[in-house]
Amino acid sequence: MSDQDGKPVRIDAWVWAVRLYKTRSDAATACRAGHVKLNGQAVKPAQQVVPGDRVRVWVNHREYDVEVLRTIAKRVGAPIARTCYIDHTPPPPPMEVFASVPRRDRGAGRPTKKERREMDRFRGGGAG
Repeated sequence: MSDQDGKPVRIDAWVWAVRLYKTRSDAATACRAGHVKLNGQAVKPAQQVVPGDRVRVWVNHREYDVEVLRTIAKRVGAPIARTCYIDHTPPPPPMEVFASVPRRDRGAGRPTKKERREMDRFRGGGAG
């Protein structure tokens, strides 16, 4: 399908080509910021990706975990792009979870020490 099948490709070009980022420069910036990880390691934009690699990408406040099936360097349509990787991303939490998160009223001021402890406990931090 592509002349790049199986050949190493720059990671910034690959995540852009499979439509994880809107622009190539966004992909390169994300790599430099440490938002793109290849096999668990933060990488520079020029790092090569090959089939079998695992890529973790942080984009739009969400983390995607994909396994590379095919390498492509040119941007393709969404249906073709989805055939280039296997998505191992866990499904997002249900909306009920977000609705149950307590919210402070606007203008209520800073939380008290007791409220901060409760928030930490709720988020899974703190000794309790």
